[in-house]
Amino acid sequence: MDIVFETAVKYNDIFMAGAKITIIISFLSCFFGLFLGVILAFMKISGVKILQAVAAVYVEVIRGTPVLVQISLVFFGLPFLGIQFPNFEIWGVDFERLSAGVLALILNSGAYQCEIVRSGIQSIHKGQLEAAMSLGFSKWESMVRIIIPQAIRNILPVIGNEFVTLIKESSQVSVIGMADLMYTAATIQGISFQPFPPLVIVAVYYFVMTFFVSSCLR
Repeated sequence: MDIVFETAVKYNDIFMAGAKITIIISFLSCFFGLFLGVILAFMKISGVKILQAVAAVYVEVIRGTPVLVQISLVFFGLPFLGIQFPNFEIWGVDFERLSAGVLALILNSGAYQCEIVRSGIQSIHKGQLEAAMSLGFSKWESMVRIIIPQAIRNILPVIGNEFVTLIKESSQVSVIGMADLMYTAATIQGISFQPFPPLVIVAVYYFVMTFFVSSCLR
């Protein structure tokens, strides 16, 4: 355990930098993934068959393929199609790799949050929507002012769980050279010639972050 503690102290700045990137990636992916999930959820419950079909196909494809493959497809596939990510550094972070990793995780998270939002909305008894409309509210006003506030209360813990999942799944962005916690572990393994201690330290970092979020939710 001494070597683990020594490695943690010696390379603390590198580990903290990796943790910062992991938190940024996870937060952005969850936040914008929620927006995508809301859009997809409304498409699914819209009653318009073409919109329902598009949303259903998207959700099934994303949920049926590994996130590692999705990250690789976004990073390597979009430039192949002529869509280039801006190539510059922001706060010492390669924006090209950051944007590709975040975009891939947004697309992935959106599919899961779609089902979370849809189930949250449909968990509210339809009689409340009918009652609101009978009082003069339009369907849109009824959804925004009556249904969605109640649905948010129901789905908030599940959204928190999705954030916890994203913290762990964000480790996959190391495959495209993003300097997150997992990439940091590989870097320190090469510097210190110690394969085991960096992995233990990174595992502790992930546990602390996910435990903190879970505790806040509880």
